[in-house]
Amino acid sequence: MYNNPIGIFDSGVGGLSVFAELIKLLPNENYLYFGDTKNLPYGDKSKEELIKICSEIFNFFEENNVKAVVMACNTTSATVYNELKDKYSFKIYPVVQSVSKQIALKNYSSVGVFATQATINTHAYKNEIQKYNPHCRVYETACPKWVNIVENSLQNDKENIENIKFYVESMLLNKVEKIILGCTHYPYLLKTLSKFAPSNMFINPAKYFSEFIYNDLKNCNLINYKMDFEPKFYVSHDHEHFKKASELFYNVKDIQEINVSKIML
Repeated sequence: MYNNPIGIFDSGVGGLSVFAELIKLLPNENYLYFGDTKNLPYGDKSKEELIKICSEIFNFFEENNVKAVVMACNTTSATVYNELKDKYSFKIYPVVQSVSKQIALKNYSSVGVFATQATINTHAYKNEIQKYNPHCRVYETACPKWVNIVENSLQNDKENIENIKFYVESMLLNKVEKIILGCTHYPYLLKTLSKFAPSNMFINPAKYFSEFIYNDLKNCNLINYKMDFEPKFYVSHDHEHFKKASELFYNVKDIQEINVSKIML
């Protein structure tokens, strides 16, 4: 079973931040990445819509005999993981639940969270962090425009810079020690974010997440050490845009050939 693929999905290119970290630790795995660009963004979807969307994606991964699915999307991790986690035979790794404990154990007195509206509505980061560190104050803020800013490479527009500045400066009023970038798209705004706060203040959960997955697969004897597969990328809409956008987020030179297929769910 260790030869079976690892599925990774997100609403677009944001999940490539997780893939980029994961492939460093697990370079020989057979990766299937799904960017659900047809349903982007997830942050404004209802729970019922997200359950339907994720069920379809999980069924696709199941048909491809994956050994694990990485929920690189914070929104779906926060809203529908508990609804789906027992319905499939493969391992499921949700980003919020997987990294919150590790962040909590750093014993910060206060942290901020930037995420989509759907993630913030669940209070998933706050609940999970305070489960392990009840004394930590967690301040949550939804940044509804940021996914589209990243997907369309609009981070240098004056209006969007002002938008980012507003959220950072507002969060800093809470005197937080760290700010969690609770959406896989948000780390790509780090250059702009760092204009208004030190770059080391921001936490990109992808590194914590990939380490958690590596350790768990190792403990389960599911790591593939021998074979070297070519990653496969799939999208549900506009594969040309995905190809172009992905160049900003993952070093495509490290991939011999990107096979982007359009899958209509």
